[in-house]
Amino acid sequence: MSTPHPTAGLAVSCPVTGAPGTAAALYGPGLDGNTMPALYEELRGTHGPVAPVSIAPGIDAWLVLGHRELLQLTREEQNFSHDPRRWSRLREGRVPADSPILPIVGWRPALLFADGQQHRRMRNAVSNALAGINGHELRRSVRATAEALIAGFAAYGEADLVAAYARTLPMRVVAGLLGVDDLTGRELVEAVAGLVSAKSGAGDASRKMDAILQGLIEEKRRVRGDDIVSALLHHPARLTDEEVLHNLVVMFVAGNQTMVNWIATALRILLCDPLLRSSLSGGHLSVDDALDLVLWRFPPTQNFPARYATRDMRFGGQNIRAGDMLILGLAAANADPEVLPADGTPVVGNRSHVAFGAGPHTCPAQDPARLITRTAVDTIRHRLPDLELAVPESQLEWIKSPWSKGLGMLPVRFTSPQLSQGPVPPPATEAPAPA
Repeated sequence: MSTPHPTAGLAVSCPVTGAPGTAAALYGPGLDGNTMPALYEELRGTHGPVAPVSIAPGIDAWLVLGHRELLQLTREEQNFSHDPRRWSRLREGRVPADSPILPIVGWRPALLFADGQQHRRMRNAVSNALAGINGHELRRSVRATAEALIAGFAAYGEADLVAAYARTLPMRVVAGLLGVDDLTGRELVEAVAGLVSAKSGAGDASRKMDAILQGLIEEKRRVRGDDIVSALLHHPARLTDEEVLHNLVVMFVAGNQTMVNWIATALRILLCDPLLRSSLSGGHLSVDDALDLVLWRFPPTQNFPARYATRDMRFGGQNIRAGDMLILGLAAANADPEVLPADGTPVVGNRSHVAFGAGPHTCPAQDPARLITRTAVDTIRHRLPDLELAVPESQLEWIKSPWSKGLGMLPVRFTSPQLSQGPVPPPATEAPAPA
């Protein structure tokens, strides 16, 4: 029997009637990636596949926990819009201007907030820009960056793999894909971290991120490069500078932290599950199998905003009103007993999880994200073969966010680094050449 979550039973207004009721808060000091699964199962047992929740002080919504219901939510644009301007609470002026949720769910002229033809137009530009990435060059870039990072801490015999590896590697690689230097990349990552934290400084973080990207767009308008920003600016879809900026925001926010969490969690599982590690070393499982296990059991993004009901309806056993917000419970849907094996055996060779979303808005960057994550995990496995956790697993700390599920730290130790022969390649700061 699961222990009640510390925020379960918090009195909030009902998403349907607006009257006082009982719902679970997806924020607060007791919330982190380790305690959330128990809350999801408690909500599922109490409310079924759709549950009332609070995502920020005074902000209520529906959390979609069922796998089948989440697929329906993502596929039926006529019933569930991506446009937050349909959100009744926002239309009625009931969202404070300084609400920490607003930078995440506020409307932007980007593919994540559009339906129909407008969404297809922008998604085509983003997909084509991502398709221009040369996979061989990207793999080389990731491996070179990984080798350099490992060489930087190998002599110490210990490291925090979140700060020194999982958080740093995607930043440098994505900075190269965007055509920015390491310093700008770090500033972007800091802004993204402030944005997804859903805390009081989220608005300032959002404005800082927009300013950095605006300067980058102006530079690429003047001098075209072999990077994603230039590809978006010169795509036949003729995106405006504002559309390019906000689609970059979506790509960076959704992509960077996802890879950080994916890499760190995969390494944690390999360190804490001897059987899985043995199966991987013996060739019974591939790195991709391990990565899919992470996506099933510990999706890097646990909850994703949002859809808005276009009409009154009965959905998942709840009475949904037009203008209600619905949150995609990716982690909860992956743990739905209807899709997971009853005996709890690992799901291998099955990618029907919803870690990347589903429907027309499925993440367009999942292939390069997988390549980056796979290369990062594979490289450190071979360079630090005797890697082990430096603290008990129970002492690992998780970041506190209603959206992101990731470790705050992953302290490890090792004794026999197997570094690359010859000079250590420098971290990549240039964009991989387009295919």
